[in-house]
This record gives sequence, C-alpha cells and structure tokens, in this order.
Amino acid sequence: MTRAGFLRALALAPLALLAACGDDRPAPGSLVRAAAAGDAATVRRLLAAGADVNERAAGGRTPVTAAALGDHVDAARALIDAGADVNLQDRERNNPLLVCGETCSVAMLREVLRAKPDLTATNRFGGTALIPASDRGHVAMVRALLRTAIDVDHVNDLDWTALLEAVILGEGGMPHQQIVRALVDAGADVNIADGDGVTPLQHARTRGYAEIARTLAAAARAEREHAEGRRPGEGGRRPCAAGSLCCVGAVTRRAPSRRCACRRCRRARRRAARGS
Repeated sequence: MTRAGFLRALALAPLALLAACGDDRPAPGSLVRAAAAGDAATVRRLLAAGADVNERAAGGRTPVTAAALGDHVDAARALIDAGADVNLQDRERNNPLLVCGETCSVAMLREVLRAKPDLTATNRFGGTALIPASDRGHVAMVRALLRTAIDVDHVNDLDWTALLEAVILGEGGMPHQQIVRALVDAGADVNIADGDGVTPLQHARTRGYAEIARTLAAAARAEREHAEGRRPGEGGRRPCAAGSLCCVGAVTRRAPSRRCACRRCRRARRRAARGS
C-alpha cells in the first residue's frame, strides 16, 4: 500500500467504525420528547449520552419547559440537576416558572426555584407567574410565589395586577378571598387601578364580593390613616391604623409593626419572612 493510501485508510477508520457500530448520539428532539412524556429514566440516559440539556423542539420549547407543562417533577429535577436553563422561553413565551403560574404545581415550583429563575419574566400577556396563579384561585401557589421576591404589583399588558385579576377574573369565593388577603398582606398596592381607572375595591363592590371588598377597604383605610397621621417631631414615626407605631423614614432600624396594616409594614414583614 502506498503512503497516500495508508493515510486515507487511517482517516476513514473512525467513520468505518461508526458505520459498523451505529451512531449512539441522541437524535435531535429526543430529550424534549422524553421530558414531555415524563420518562425520567430516559431523560437521564439521554443526558448521559450527550444530549443537549437545552435543545429546542418545534416552537422553541426546551426539555425542562416540556417537563413543566406535563408536571413531570422527576424529569424536571433531572434536567435542572444537569444545568437546564429555566429562563429560556419558547415562541409562546413559556418557561418553567411561567408554566408553574398556570399549572399551579407547587412541587414543580420548588424544583424551578432551585435554579434561581428570573422572577421578572413575563408570559404572552405580559404578566409574571403570580398573576395567572392569582386569577385561577390557586392559593398554595400564590403563597409560595409570595415567599420569593416576585413583584406583587407588576402590571401586565391588560393593565391588571395580580390583585386586579384575582377580583376581576375570580369568583369571589373562599380561594380568591384568601388570595386577596395574601396579596394584601404581602404589600400589594390596593390603589392601583386598571386602564379605566377602576380600583380592585370598586370591582369587588360592583361584583358583590363582600368579603373581598371588606379586605380591600380595610387596607385602603389603613393607607389613608397612615398617610394622614404624620406627626412632626416623632422622628419619622406615625400612628398606624392598628393603633401601633411604625417607621416611615427612608432609613430605619426599627422593625415593622406586627399589627400595622399599612403597605410599608406589610412589605417589610414580607421581606423579613423571606430572610428567615
């Protein structure tokens, strides 16, 4: 054999070996399909074989988003452990966190939060995960999201906050009553109106949601009393609606009142709870 022939045979040897043994690399899209089916064992096998953990299927869907849509927690855990990017969004602007806001799977949310998702991500309606969870009446999901730093007052493309959606799209029953209370306790601004200038309280009264209206009216009253109660010479403290004192200075070392219903103290309590 000539030297040139030998070198040519040497170069083709790996290809011949692959042809004989078959190409074991995962087929494109196979990881997304396994994740969508909830086949965690196959997901792990494909990842071990070199599948791209962030591969994109039709519509830009990633494996971890496919797992979230099917509420396949084990498959999502395997993908997140392998470094899946939970912030990637498909053409419908879905990603695992935003999907959790719609499916309201707290178990899935726990896995997604391990990957430190972008809490400011928005869905096709311009809303954060908190907004659909609120309008669908999923109390546990709303409470879980409120334990994060998600913006309780984010306004979506419809000019609605989570509080507005809980009233406008809710049914006024116990789940939505609890959600409104949770949002208010987390410091939601009850005075943010919709695009027509209608506040959550006005919407609640129009719909006859008496318990929700009472919650919102009490919060609005606390805000008014707090705003009107500033007393000169008190070092930035003012009496709150609950009859106690809270700090309203720009910088304070004083803990928020446990009973105060003003938005500043409600938000401070939420921050303290996240840090505990």
